[in-house]
Amino acid sequence: MRQLLDETDRRIAAALLAVPLASWREVATALSLSERTVVRRAGPLLHAGTIRVTAVRNPRCFPGLVPLALRIRCRPRQILTVAAALARRPDTVWVDLLGGGDELSTVLFLDGPEARNTLLLRDLPATKAVDSWTAHTLLQASPVPFGWTGGLLTAAEADALGRRPLTAMPTALAPDSVDNALIQALTANGRASYIELGRQAGITPLVARRRSDRLVGHAVRLVAEVDLALLGIGCEALLWIQVAPGALRRTASKLSNHPRVRFAAVTTGPANLLVAVAAEDLDALYELLTDSLDAVKSVSAIETTPILRTFKRAGLLRPA
Repeated sequence: MRQLLDETDRRIAAALLAVPLASWREVATALSLSERTVVRRAGPLLHAGTIRVTAVRNPRCFPGLVPLALRIRCRPRQILTVAAALARRPDTVWVDLLGGGDELSTVLFLDGPEARNTLLLRDLPATKAVDSWTAHTLLQASPVPFGWTGGLLTAAEADALGRRPLTAMPTALAPDSVDNALIQALTANGRASYIELGRQAGITPLVARRRSDRLVGHAVRLVAEVDLALLGIGCEALLWIQVAPGALRRTASKLSNHPRVRFAAVTTGPANLLVAVAAEDLDALYELLTDSLDAVKSVSAIETTPILRTFKRAGLLRPA
């Protein structure tokens, strides 16, 4: 994994954050670079795992999935062990160390109510390092942040990438063995060729293209995962926001369009809106809290929890 990125590397990474399947020609045109330069720079970033493109399931399309956000308080001396154990679970999407070093935040896509109850009623109580936890069901996540660029690209550059709008979401999906094989292949490599997808699913490249195009934007969303610190983003935080119920949809939509917001979801619990933000530094975070959120009159309370360390993001383990 590369530890230093120059401005060109960062802009290419931002382009893939916005459109993970953007072709090198599209990236080159949008960023006013030569296609040869983009290929020469992007290839090593993908090969080294500095940028990884993966697929994340859309819970709305899988009725059996239970999307759950947990805030877990642990004994400080054992919190790294708990975080590592959570990150190794195949059903965790993200795992972050928060605040003063005694709290974890994780999002899980659990396979049904029984798996949820097993986690909440058996596994967590049996873990001596865990002191307490709160559980929040994710009711709806905003799709807008999946075009997020971290403020590294102008609006014109982002538009030039030809962002793929999300099509109407089906209420449910009954995936067959081919769908499951394609989802597994896209999770491993979201930029895999149709030839590779077909090989892994046991189908022709033409069928792989038709079937994967049906899945992407419906049942799964492609996401580029990169350590945001490499892009000059030095401050990440989770905001647990209380919003008047009648204004919840409008507020979630408005906040999800903010350039420093990378994720927003309506949840159950006292804080009914979970927002993940990424800013250049503490001053930028302060500006977001005091100016941008102050203009949203429906917000009644905010709890800000800085992210100290990320163990897993977009379902992928973050290198130590």
